[in-house]
Amino acid sequence: MTINTPTTITSPLLIITGLSGAGMSTALKDIEDLGYDVFDNFPLTLLDSLIADPAAAGRPIAVGIDTRARGFDALAILDAAQRHKARVIFMTADDAVLQQRFTQTRRRHPLAKDRPVSAGIKREQELLHKLKANADIVIDTTDLSVHDLKRLLKNHCALEGAQKSLTVTLMSFGFRFGLPRDADTVFDARFLRNPYWVMSMRPLSGLDKPVADYVESDDNFNTFVAHIKSLMGPLLPLYAQEGKSYFTLAIGCTGGRHRSVHIVETLKPWLEKQGVTMNVIHRDIERDH
Repeated sequence: MTINTPTTITSPLLIITGLSGAGMSTALKDIEDLGYDVFDNFPLTLLDSLIADPAAAGRPIAVGIDTRARGFDALAILDAAQRHKARVIFMTADDAVLQQRFTQTRRRHPLAKDRPVSAGIKREQELLHKLKANADIVIDTTDLSVHDLKRLLKNHCALEGAQKSLTVTLMSFGFRFGLPRDADTVFDARFLRNPYWVMSMRPLSGLDKPVADYVESDDNFNTFVAHIKSLMGPLLPLYAQEGKSYFTLAIGCTGGRHRSVHIVETLKPWLEKQGVTMNVIHRDIERDH
């Protein structure tokens, strides 16, 4: 069974906006690689002229508009998006991560020239609240690598003629370290026997055969995996039919090193046969447990 989503986006115009430090520049580079004409820090007042330019006719365009722009107006961006039938992609991240990124790059926040970065982040969140609430796509880059962001944008922004399949990310994680913020469906495997309490297995992971055998020896293991398959099997084609292009299925245990890892590895060959594009992420396997 091959699961395909619609092959095109509905508009040749994308507006990329969001919080400073959330990855707009990286996103625009990725979108340019997809074939768009990209304009960063673009004045909104020039958007009508850009769209009307005969040289731009029929060409996909992506413009980056953020609070650096003179006379920035979030509501005007929404009005322009509606007028030109553009899609708005909003980039965001956690406050602590944004602050860390500014600290690492030693750059000033555009809204906090003479104040702490935290004040600029708070002010920007206030200015962009309505814009975020009305965006077509919100991308939280807090836990995304540059490669994950590129894959996500490729699925959201592929141009006409670029066939897209539903991309499914299988993720193992530890509840101890928090729920994955981008998970669409979460299964809890903490009821299974925990290899962590067997001292010889503690330093191992679900990728190792002794741990795999131990987890599978639980009488509930096969039933649990079968239920996941029976639930997700019929749903994946429906998600694709609805137009969803990116889906994250997360399996959690206490630390994200043993049980959840093996269950993800067990589901992997089954999911490969469903005709989806697939990624596997073991989020917490290398953490200090």
